[in-house]
Amino acid sequence: MSKSSFGCALCAQDGGDLVWRSDKLRVVHVEEDGFPGYYRVIWNAHVAELSALSPEERAECMGAVVCVERSLMEHLKPAKVNLAALGNQVPHLHWHVIARFDWDTHFPNAIWGEPQRPRDHDREAAVGALLDVVNAQIRGYLAKGETPQEK
Repeated sequence: MSKSSFGCALCAQDGGDLVWRSDKLRVVHVEEDGFPGYYRVIWNAHVAELSALSPEERAECMGAVVCVERSLMEHLKPAKVNLAALGNQVPHLHWHVIARFDWDTHFPNAIWGEPQRPRDHDREAAVGALLDVVNAQIRGYLAKGETPQEK
């Protein structure tokens, strides 16, 4: 482990359940209560800002974000997919890709705000049951280097 990675949470662990990994980035599913369709696209190297990547790397990173977003849209049919790149606590550029539903606890507000309603465990479980097919589609797109087009 290099000095720059010592103590770095995203160097020490995947940051969620690993769905796909390349030498440059990885996609993980995040276990977050109430948000079963929550993923992250994480750049593996210590790069904090999108502008620090080369144009080719930016395209690869954003292509992975699009793959996750399209897979969520196609299989989970959310009301919206939220994208966020915060990264204030780790030196890794990463995108939060979160399927949002009009029944989720915080909709239409951000998941980091105050809840608007109680959890719907049955609906969350129904979404969770679809994640294997979502993960398979993400892996398929990224393994082929494809960026899906909107249908």
